[in-house]
Amino acid sequence: MYGELQPLGGGDPIPLLKTSLTVGRRESADIVLRFPNVSGNHCELSLVEGYWHVKDLGSSNGTKVNGSRVSEQRLEPGDTLSVAKHEYEVSYEPAKVGATGAPADKPAKADLFGRSLLESAGLESRRSAEPKPAAASRRQRR
Repeated sequence: MYGELQPLGGGDPIPLLKTSLTVGRRESADIVLRFPNVSGNHCELSLVEGYWHVKDLGSSNGTKVNGSRVSEQRLEPGDTLSVAKHEYEVSYEPAKVGATGAPADKPAKADLFGRSLLESAGLESRRSAEPKPAAASRRQRR
């Protein structure tokens, strides 16, 4: 995970799982915000040299950083990102992200074949990917 967007006023944080994310109302967006005042393709978040950047994609109701409308801007940790009227605090640690966009505690070139696709996407842990003991013992009995 490369950080998160914490909704101001409450709600579950939105994890930033990739180095380039689209935000919008359409189901095809990486971060779907189901509000009528959010454009279908509202803005794009991208991780560049360890810092998140936002780029407005021609949205009707605009993208703001700390209350100022922007077309493109770097996001500092703690900044307030407004997508239409919906506000989020940007939370990440630039020091933990290298210039390649990979977390500094992980190598840039990961062993692609050592993990399942679900695990690589952050949807499954290595422990849950291992076979359960009961299933293994059933195989031995056959």
